[in-house]
Amino acid sequence: MSFRTIEWRDDAVIMIDQTLLPGQEVYNTYSDFRSVAEAIQGMIIRGAPAIGVAAAMGVALGARDIIADTHESFFRQLENVCDVLARTRPTAVNLFWGIERMKRVAEANRDKKLDQIRELLKKEAIRIEEEDQTICHNIGKWGATLIPEGATVLTHCNAGGLATAGYGTALGVIRAAHEAGKNIQVFADETRPWLQGARLTAWELMREGIPTTLISDNMAGFFMSRGEITCCVVGADRIAANGDTANKIGTYSVAVLAKENNIPFYVAAPVSTLDLTLSDGGKIPIEERPASEVTHIKGIEIAPAGVRVRNPSFDVTPARYISAIITENGIVSGDYRSGLRKISC
Repeated sequence: MSFRTIEWRDDAVIMIDQTLLPGQEVYNTYSDFRSVAEAIQGMIIRGAPAIGVAAAMGVALGARDIIADTHESFFRQLENVCDVLARTRPTAVNLFWGIERMKRVAEANRDKKLDQIRELLKKEAIRIEEEDQTICHNIGKWGATLIPEGATVLTHCNAGGLATAGYGTALGVIRAAHEAGKNIQVFADETRPWLQGARLTAWELMREGIPTTLISDNMAGFFMSRGEITCCVVGADRIAANGDTANKIGTYSVAVLAKENNIPFYVAAPVSTLDLTLSDGGKIPIEERPASEVTHIKGIEIAPAGVRVRNPSFDVTPARYISAIITENGIVSGDYRSGLRKISC
C-alpha cells in the first residue's frame, strides 16, 4: 500500500482526508479527541474498521489531555471523552467496540498511576491499528479461496485500505486473489450519494494495478443479467447474530439482484463487526445523514431547492441473500447463528 489511512505519529493522529480523494491526497493531523470525533462525523475517515481505530486513538488523545488530581476525576472525564466519540456515527459497531476495548484497558489498570494509564491507552490504540492490518490480510486469504480464476467481482461502496487500517476487507479479498495470480477484474458501483466506489474504490484498485470498471449503481442488474458478473463481495458495518448485515445503502439491492441471477454474494468483515447482542438486522440502528448529500455534489445543486429528501446511510441485507460471511477466523455459511457464535469465541 502506498498510503496510510490512519496512524499514530508524534503523539498525534494522522489521517488521509477521504473527502478530497481522488483529486487530492492530503493527510491531516489531529491532536485532540474532539477533532477526531469531527473527522469521523464528517466522513474524513470512514469504513467500520477504520472508524474503530480512529475512535480508539481518539480515546488515547482524550486521556492524554485530561487534567485530574484523582482517579475519580480522571475516569469521569474519560467517560465524557468516550461519550463524545460514541455519538459520532450510530451504525458501525466497530466504533463502540474500539471505545469499549479502550475503557476495559483503563479499568483493568485503575490501580496504576494516571500517567501509566495514559501510556497504556496509547499503546492499546496503536495495537488496535496494527491488529487490523493482520486481520484484514487473514480475511483476504480466506476470501480469496472463494474467488475463481478469471472472475469478474462486483463490489459496492469502499471496503478497502481506506475503510480499514490498511489492506481492506472486501478489497482485501480481491487483493489477495490478485496477489495469488488469479486473472480477475472488478466492477465497482459508484455508490451514491457519497460516491465511495467512484472516488475511493476505483482509486485504490487502479493504484494496485487491478483491472477496474466503474458503473453507476443502477447498472448492476444489467451486467448480472448478461452473465458479466461472477460474484459480489462487500464489507459490513454491523452483522447481527442471525447473519443479517448492515452495509452502505444500496447493498440490499445488489444482494437481491445477485440472488435473482444465481450469483454468490459474499460479506467480508472482521469479527469485531459482529454484534451478537442483536438477534436480527431489524434492531440495527440506521444513520440518516444530511439532505445536502443527496441534493448537492461537490457543492453543486442537482435537485430543486426545498425538495424533501431521505438519506439513510445504510441498509440491511437479510442473511438469506448472503452466500457466506468471510472473517479472519474463517468462512461461515448456512447456519449463521451457530457459525458466527463459534468464530467469535
